[in-house]
Amino acid sequence: MTIADPQTLTDVRLVRHWIGGREVGEPTIERHAPATGELVALYADATAEEVDAAVAAARTTFESETWQSTVHGQRASWLERFAEILTENRQRLAEIDAQEVGKPLAFALGDIDLGIAHVRQAAAIARTETGEAFPGVSHGYLAVGERRALGVVGLVIPWNFPAQIMLQKLPYALAAGCTTVVKPSEFTSSSAVVIAQLAEAAAIPAGAVNVVTGYGRTAGQGILEHADVAYVSFTGSTRTGRVVAETAARQLKRVGLELGGKAANVVFADADLEKAADGAVFGAFINQGESCVATTRLIVQRSIAERFTAMVVSRAAKLRLGRPEDPEADLGALIHPPHRDAVAAAVDAAVAAGGVLELGGEIPGGELSDGAFYPPTIVSGVDPTSALFSEEVFGPVLAVSVFDDDDDAVALVNATSYGLAHSLWTTDLDRGVNLGRRLEAGTIWVNTCTDGSPQLAFGGVKASGYGRDAGFEGYREFTEYRTLQIRTAERTSPFAGR
Repeated sequence: MTIADPQTLTDVRLVRHWIGGREVGEPTIERHAPATGELVALYADATAEEVDAAVAAARTTFESETWQSTVHGQRASWLERFAEILTENRQRLAEIDAQEVGKPLAFALGDIDLGIAHVRQAAAIARTETGEAFPGVSHGYLAVGERRALGVVGLVIPWNFPAQIMLQKLPYALAAGCTTVVKPSEFTSSSAVVIAQLAEAAAIPAGAVNVVTGYGRTAGQGILEHADVAYVSFTGSTRTGRVVAETAARQLKRVGLELGGKAANVVFADADLEKAADGAVFGAFINQGESCVATTRLIVQRSIAERFTAMVVSRAAKLRLGRPEDPEADLGALIHPPHRDAVAAAVDAAVAAGGVLELGGEIPGGELSDGAFYPPTIVSGVDPTSALFSEEVFGPVLAVSVFDDDDDAVALVNATSYGLAHSLWTTDLDRGVNLGRRLEAGTIWVNTCTDGSPQLAFGGVKASGYGRDAGFEGYREFTEYRTLQIRTAERTSPFAGR
């Protein structure tokens, strides 16, 4: 099955909510392609009534006899078929995300492939999930522990990896037996609705995957505050995450928060410098730096700092900006012009504060002047007290600082409120393991960066949030543990005969 959408990427897509298996709402929110400025889509703007309708559809499906009687193996089969249908539509999904995010198509295809791998992993978990038996609790007792679905859950998706992050959450929720209401970003909503339609093409019952498009203050807030939504998995900024946590706390509602990051790439003098330089460039500039795990702090041992910085600058200077359809493009446009301008302002402030501009730093003109492009930019001599060192820029900007010894490196890495991921480069694996354990983050890489796998849980600590996506831990987020106690032998009540 392929997407039944006659429109091409030269048309303006009309994107409505997907509620209970049908399109709802009138598209009014304009989306202009960040690489060209052209109008490419109109999204529906969810009302409170439409959010209620989506939650009601999810609850009706969850409470239905069909859904409640579905066993793990059936959900696994649905997800396996879902992965097949997504694979058939990977090109179209990638084209949509590339256009709406502004990223090169080749990287968008990689996003879709990783998302499909998550669907297959969730299917494997659904097929193999077991409970626990406690036969020896006491004489005449058998106790069973099992995980049960939370119910209706909300999934709030960011704009930088729209399809990938939706598929990093949705299949695990379905595998657990939850039904869902998805709220994509108001900048990148199209692929979420297409994915919901493809889920139903895979025989996943209508109402299991609902999508409401619109703004956070209406659609997102409506999902979060809804009494029938048991849990919300949110990926987005730390600022918004704090609001989500505060709102959920008033309701005693569980939430998972995958928030911002300020990842460090730490390079020791004994590292394989060629590989470390390649990793530094890839980690900082992948997806235009619009990634919560982008390693945008390069912390280099002082004895090699000048030479290694030159190696990184030389490599980054060869990266090419381009529109999504450009097969030679390494970086695309940023999400919109105001964000591009904020990135530029952060660089200007760092240079004014004493940083040295090694590369980039100027908004390009010429054929790319209509888009929200910003070049790979490197600023050295960045003081650890500066904003560029400690605050998330979310753009293709690498801040370079130096350290002297192991303790100095650990202190610099941890000198930020974020804790999502960090990377260490050294040929001394004892150092890599021991120092890695001292770093405050949910993921530590040694001699690599920005790697991930559907088998591995992903999430942060400190201001990068709590809860996990992906793998078995991601599956567990959508469940609660229940104990069933069964008496297998006769028991005499102490009140017998009274």
